[in-house]
Amino acid sequence: MNGDSLIIKWDEEAWLGLQKALEFIKEKSFRNAEKVSDEILKKISTIPEYPTKFGLDKLKNNNDGSYRYFELHHLRIAFRITEKEIKILRIRSTHQEPLSY
Repeated sequence: MNGDSLIIKWDEEAWLGLQKALEFIKEKSFRNAEKVSDEILKKISTIPEYPTKFGLDKLKNNNDGSYRYFELHHLRIAFRITEKEIKILRIRSTHQEPLSY
């Protein structure tokens, strides 16, 4: 599946999760928060190139294969592939207790 024409959309919960994580990092280092933000957003921007290269989201109940994830800087980014878009669903610290959805 090549998703070059797919657009990326954000769920509000995911965007708030990223902001919360960045605020936490920023308390210790503004520079590190910028670096983490840049690297996560850059990796998210690559998802449409080949979305199925990312791992199946084992925390998604009844995953039909369209729910994927990756981890970067101790953050777990979960997303869903549809015919028209990549939807960023959740961003959570890998230090938190995993939550199925």
